[in-house]
Amino acid sequence: MREKRLQAAWDRLDRRLFVDRPLQSVAHVDAPLPIGCGQTISQPSLVFEMTRLLDPGPDDTVLEVGTGSGFQTALLAMLSSHVYTVERVSVLGERARERLGNMGYSNISLRIGDGSAGWPEHAPYHRIMVTAGCAALPPPLLDQLAPGGRMVAPVGPRMEQDLLLVTRPLDGPLRIESVMKVIFVELVGPYGWSPADRG
Repeated sequence: MREKRLQAAWDRLDRRLFVDRPLQSVAHVDAPLPIGCGQTISQPSLVFEMTRLLDPGPDDTVLEVGTGSGFQTALLAMLSSHVYTVERVSVLGERARERLGNMGYSNISLRIGDGSAGWPEHAPYHRIMVTAGCAALPPPLLDQLAPGGRMVAPVGPRMEQDLLLVTRPLDGPLRIESVMKVIFVELVGPYGWSPADRG
């Protein structure tokens, strides 16, 4: 049932609205595209798959680390109760805030800041989505994941990361599964890559 909800939400989402005008003609291509400030909007197939893995439900609160253009944010907002999203780059964050507001989303809270620290004031979260490459899973995010919750995050060195699905059972230790290899821009902060990894 949730995959049907995801597909229905996906079909209503227009990627052209989340890229600059010169790139709108290629917004349908399954490839990452630049959004400015050295950041990218991920390829559609990866956004869809990460959302499928996260499996947000209508009563779930979601923390998103890395708002970017707001494309992933919008999809999460269509599937969950409320999305708390954090963007480090103020220019991108303000653009996304305006874009999402103009599109009528009322269940999104956006903050400019260090996403690796999460947003503890609203924790715990049923779902956490990380859209930047981490050297290691940030402990603050793990601390903010609710029992029964899920987190999706790319973890590994600069050139290639493992997309990890983290689940917190109602009892017992965390479960961590590597789903696929991915390449994301860096999570800036104490849990980003070391200078040696940046090449």
